Amino acid sequence: MRTIAGDLTKDTTLCLSLSGRPGNTGTRFHNYLYDALGLDYVYKAFTTTDIVAAIAGVRGLGIRGAAISMPWKEDVIPLVDELDPSAEAIESVNTIVNTDGRLVAYNTDYIAIATLLRDNEIDRSSSVAVLGSGGMAKATVAALRDGGYADVTVVARNASSGGALAERYGFDRVAELGDARPQVVINCTPVGMAGGPQADALPVADEVVTAADVVFDVVPMPEITPLLARAAELGKVTITGASVMSLQALEQFVLYTGVRPSPELAAEATAYSRA
Repeated sequence: MRTIAGDLTKDTTLCLSLSGRPGNTGTRFHNYLYDALGLDYVYKAFTTTDIVAAIAGVRGLGIRGAAISMPWKEDVIPLVDELDPSAEAIESVNTIVNTDGRLVAYNTDYIAIATLLRDNEIDRSSSVAVLGSGGMAKATVAALRDGGYADVTVVARNASSGGALAERYGFDRVAELGDARPQVVINCTPVGMAGGPQADALPVADEVVTAADVVFDVVPMPEITPLLARAAELGKVTITGASVMSLQALEQFVLYTGVRPSPELAAEATAYSRA
């Protein structure tokens, strides 16, 4: 079995991630599973200043899979050959699979978010505010609609993208929450992301966090964002972006390799990725 630090050969299959702020969580998750299952794969995180050239490289170099993160979830759509229904339905991509030079795009964020909403038993009658209108917001709003949530508001300053997202799923859009106090707050903006310009900020006023029952932050790094830390202080139900990352990464692993790890092994990989 080839270990993570073992020999790489011309036959080793490469998978990668493309992120505005790359980290090691996905790299550790995938490589742990490759090693444990004896797969001759390796995974590496990258960033880029030229997403068009990067995707051309995925195609031209025979790179098997590419995880796509902010800010390119929509930008890659015209660069692939086919959209799986999971990506086409929400016009957002987080996974590209390369089979003999043909690029097919998927969205495993949707699956992860829908799973977390279900497993945390979030009341479908709750009022929900989704902050943002980018790729993660699209996956979140679609999962809410498909999960039977009716009282959903998209909170986005961008009237064009926010309005289009809300209208597509039959919800309302506002620029700011104002006096509204939703029961569920879901942050799909970069506010609170490690290394970002607003890493220490809250995406909503403290009064909004205080009034909420559930706080869900899809930002994956750090695992406990300022928003989640404040919500935990107040005794709220919290859902982490790290959980989203682990669930969606598992589905990516299956798409890349055709192998589904046991739940126990997936849990080991998740623990290793966060160590």
